[in-house]
Amino acid sequence: MNDSPLMRTLRAALVPVAACAVALGGLGAWTASGAASHPAAVTVEDARVLVPFGTDDTAAFFRLRNTGDVADELVGVDVPTAGRAMLSRTVVKDGAGSMRMVTEAPLPAHGTLEMSPHGLDVMVTSPPRLRVGDRLPVVLHFRESGAVRAEAVVVRPGS
Repeated sequence: MNDSPLMRTLRAALVPVAACAVALGGLGAWTASGAASHPAAVTVEDARVLVPFGTDDTAAFFRLRNTGDVADELVGVDVPTAGRAMLSRTVVKDGAGSMRMVTEAPLPAHGTLEMSPHGLDVMVTSPPRLRVGDRLPVVLHFRESGAVRAEAVVVRPGS
């Protein structure tokens, strides 16, 4: 029996269409079951900024937590009320410490990034007039998570 051209075309298209439907159904079930990875999810904890002496620059420190399944990177910081904010790292060589600007800081999946005066921090130039207990708005920029807003509490050095 001779098939019409339309029937041959429909039969030829049936296999790829069925394969696509099975694949989409499987991916949908996999995602619905929670087996698909969760994107980076960044939270900011323990946000602090040192009270500046007069008009001096200061430093801010954060504990960043990523509860997602995907690593992320801190790629920039904005302090809207200050002149500028930059990621920096304290480097000790031959007993002398110096500050180096860095362009990014990794934040592993299910991990934390702890900033401190002895390592990674945020240098804040030309900060506004700050007193202990004030809050400084900060925007942290991540490669995967985008902008994350936080408020750093002004503290005395060493606290």
